[in-house]
This record gives sequence, C-alpha cells and structure tokens, in this order.
Amino acid sequence: MFCTECGEKLTLMYANGEGLVPYCKNCNKFRFAQFPTAVCMVVTNRAKDKILLAKHKGQEDYILFAGYIKKGETAEKAVTREFKEETKLNTVKFKYMSSRYHEPKNVLMLNYVIIAEDGEPVLDEKELDDVKWFSFDDAVEAIKKDSTAEAFLKSSFAEIKKL
Repeated sequence: MFCTECGEKLTLMYANGEGLVPYCKNCNKFRFAQFPTAVCMVVTNRAKDKILLAKHKGQEDYILFAGYIKKGETAEKAVTREFKEETKLNTVKFKYMSSRYHEPKNVLMLNYVIIAEDGEPVLDEKELDDVKWFSFDDAVEAIKKDSTAEAFLKSSFAEIKKL
C-alpha cells in the first residue's frame, strides 16, 4: 500500500482506538482505506411477483442492477439514476436493505429493493446484453451463484412483500 498523497510506502502503525492502520511517515498521517461505493438493486414489479435481472456485456450469468455513486451524489439518487439509465423505467418506491464489501471489485455495495413502474424495460445496449423478468424461484436459479447479487436477492424476498 502506498500513500494517496505522496506515494510513500505505508507502514502499519497503532492508532489509538483503531488498531493497526496504514501510516505515511512522509506525511505524518494515518491513511485509512478508501474504495468506491456502489448501489445494487433488487428490482420487483408493482405486483411484487417478479424480479428483473440483467446480463451485462460479455457475461453469461444474470445479476442485479448496480452502479457507482458519483461524486456529490447521494446513494438514493444513484438508485433512481442508474436504474433509469439501464432500463428507461422509473423507480416507484425503494428501500435500503444492507451493505456488503465486494472484494473482487474492491467496492462497498449498498443494497436496495426497488419497485419499478409497469412497462417493458428498454436495455442500455452499451452496458447490457439482456434484461428479463423472472419469477422469484427462477431468479434464484438464473442469478450468478455464490455472488454478492445472489446474497442480496435471497435476503430481499421477505422485505419485498412488505413494500
């Protein structure tokens, strides 16, 4: 690990109440880990009987809709913006569920359940190869196994009925 300000190699040093934290001797400052944050959406229809999944460019598995939070943007704004960009559908209602660190991409994922307006999605062909509505059971079968998306999907079913 290297300092994001000066490029000096960081060493671990005890920070009061924080344990061992990367430290830059050149800047004389602790450098806490920084990583991007993204939203991940479990999308259901108004009837709450289907799940919308996406297949990203060049991928073979279906996953949830997701996108990075832009600088100065709230997570809530990112939820509605990302979903609209990828499907041309509006978000009717949404609720925050949980978060999970996604190591393969070094990103903190904030999971939301959203209800989409009725209508057929129009996929963003620059990012997606396919968008498809599934029954709850079929969504579990179609989604990438042992993934962050699968964990978020399975944990959302009870909450969807309450929305």
